[in-house]
Amino acid sequence: MVALLAASLTACAPPRPEGRLIVASKSRIDSLDPVQASRSGQMQVLSALGDPLYAMAADGRLEPRLATALPQLSADGLRARIPLRRGVLFHDGSRFDAAAMVFSLRRFMAIGTLGYQLADRVKAVRASGTHEIELELKAPFSPLTRLLSAIALTPVSPTAYRQHGDKPLNGRFVGTGPYRLSFFSGQQQRLTPFQGYWGPRPANGGIDLVTLSNSTALFGALRSGEVDVLLANGLEIDHQQALHRDAAAGHLHEGSGPPLSIGFFSLLTDQPPLNNPTVRNALARSLDRRTISERVSLGMRPPLRQLVPPSLSGSEPDAWPAYDPVTARRLFRQAGYCNGRPLRLPLTFRSDIPSDRLLALTWQAQVRRDLGDCLALEVSGMESTTAYDQLGKGALTLFFYDWIGDYPDAENFLVPLLGCSKVKGGRCAEGNSALSGSFWSAPGLEAELQRSSRIGGSERQTLLRAIQRRTAAGVPYLPVWLMVEKAWSGPGISPPRFDGSGRLQLERLQRLAPPLEQARSGMSRPAPAPRRSAPAAAAAAGSASDRFATVPSSSPEVHR
Repeated sequence: MVALLAASLTACAPPRPEGRLIVASKSRIDSLDPVQASRSGQMQVLSALGDPLYAMAADGRLEPRLATALPQLSADGLRARIPLRRGVLFHDGSRFDAAAMVFSLRRFMAIGTLGYQLADRVKAVRASGTHEIELELKAPFSPLTRLLSAIALTPVSPTAYRQHGDKPLNGRFVGTGPYRLSFFSGQQQRLTPFQGYWGPRPANGGIDLVTLSNSTALFGALRSGEVDVLLANGLEIDHQQALHRDAAAGHLHEGSGPPLSIGFFSLLTDQPPLNNPTVRNALARSLDRRTISERVSLGMRPPLRQLVPPSLSGSEPDAWPAYDPVTARRLFRQAGYCNGRPLRLPLTFRSDIPSDRLLALTWQAQVRRDLGDCLALEVSGMESTTAYDQLGKGALTLFFYDWIGDYPDAENFLVPLLGCSKVKGGRCAEGNSALSGSFWSAPGLEAELQRSSRIGGSERQTLLRAIQRRTAAGVPYLPVWLMVEKAWSGPGISPPRFDGSGRLQLERLQRLAPPLEQARSGMSRPAPAPRRSAPAAAAAAGSASDRFATVPSSSPEVHR
């Protein structure tokens, strides 16, 4: 009966318009107002609906978009003038100019969820011409152009948002991008090519972004051809690996973005037992990142020993100590543990993130095997929203989560985790370090962070690397792995491509020519994946997940 009902619904559904593509992910979108944007799913949609002043190309180069040149800085570095593109229209037909850009930036600074990123650095925004704006900075800020590439700073039409200057407009978006929003709900957003767009037109006839509730549904939808493109967001590692194999066999296309997301543990450094630096250093050497990467992510998330992704300037690849159980045991003994007195340490993972649980259990098993007489990890789960609320209250001793920078610069990884506006001794009483759950600081560290934002070139890179080494010695965080954005497309769809900020370029997706036309044009096409029904795909997905990830030797099995 269910099959018959599904078939009848499919038969009644209107045919998909020519050239439109369906892109699926697990990201539910509650608002498309840039002032509300803080999640990667929102940023992905906004990148198709709006334009930033600057954009990061796939090769890491900064390119002017709504700006026509890089900022012109005053001699003291406190004023930046930015020339704007002429002939740009908003989706409602109104014109983009300096007044519109000023309206949007001031609105973002006043009510934006991430408004502090601009407000902490910019004292005032004004129009210095009909198509030129001037930013007055509170202090020189060397990553300014990278900050202005953040898609949350995309301008909105003052005409459409006049009544929402001090409050969000959640179910609508009126910007300047290659697509306009023609339908919006939390589970679906319909993007239609904007005929008045100033730049190259999209290669497709439109995009339907859909949200599916779980990894099995996402996996089955791509395998069955119900969706054209699938983002890795919300997809379990087993399913990602299966799609990776399909792509390697030529059944699908795979695309990867720059690795701009890190997974790490936050250590509560202002309370026992982790207020002891010796204990934290012992813990740092107890983490077998390679085993965790292989067992938990099937090698798809490479081990990481720094807070700054290696693709960014100023990274320090080996800042944190490597796995060394012999030294860890010696340090635990020095701190008074081992020999019948193991350190019992509560470890909290996000219960709604499947890989987090396996990571926690794998580390627990690995520690039991290698250092069982010195360290016992007591694992428990907590829902993400609740955990984030508790993190800044000092309620979580050891907590795993991830971070992705809103713009690709080392500053956007170090300052959110290490910044501190009020230091008492070695403890951060107020600031980002407290909000991130570590409460750690060091004499002069805040001054070093601020200086790193004022200088440039090799001097800045040297300082950024020194900050990471100093942080690694204090061990307020334990980097674990690096996460890469991925997407897969069906055999009849062009390969997914990402920009330098890690977002899928929806406007470049298109249907490939049919086989006959490809043969005539000398193009090759990968063999199509076997077509199967959604229930069959779901069943296959289930069997792929029912495998074990174990730590060898006498350790108990860790079940995925």
